[in-house]
Amino acid sequence: MFIEPNISGERRGWIEVICGSMFSGKTEELIRRLKRAKIANLKVEIFKPAIDVRYDENNVVSHDANAIQSTPIDNSQTILLMAEGVDVVGIDEAQFFDDEIRHVCETLALRGVRVIVAGLDMDYLGRPFGQMPYLLSIADYITKLHAICMRCGNIANVSFRKTAQEGQVLLGEKETYEPRCRKCAHEN
Repeated sequence: MFIEPNISGERRGWIEVICGSMFSGKTEELIRRLKRAKIANLKVEIFKPAIDVRYDENNVVSHDANAIQSTPIDNSQTILLMAEGVDVVGIDEAQFFDDEIRHVCETLALRGVRVIVAGLDMDYLGRPFGQMPYLLSIADYITKLHAICMRCGNIANVSFRKTAQEGQVLLGEKETYEPRCRKCAHEN
């Protein structure tokens, strides 16, 4: 990723969005970037939605069991209060946050903070998920990751729900979802 040099000495912020289907490595990439920022002695804060307790109540944890300490929150405005004096803010599972998350990210970037957001860009029906379309539209950098289709082995961009349970939000893991390519997702 190319970062423009800042010759004025003024700290500039930006928004990075990591998106894709379940099991594509979004959280893994978020953790990797945040750990590198910590190695660079930058002040880092990580947030996740309080409803996401699949692997841990506090830590952000990838499907591969890599983890980083985070703060679970119920309201995206809380991030602004807790990110004072921070260089880098990480936000996992952004699709689960309220409508204000895009304004929070924009405000942080305007303050000179590097904001790294990870989340599902589509729900299990292939529709835009939560605030992710808005975050993608204001992002300075976008990384779209793909999983491997569990049926045919091609790249997968769909989080196929294996259960008949309806509703856009259903927290689950491999027993509930599997990555599929567009073709296999429509074949059921």
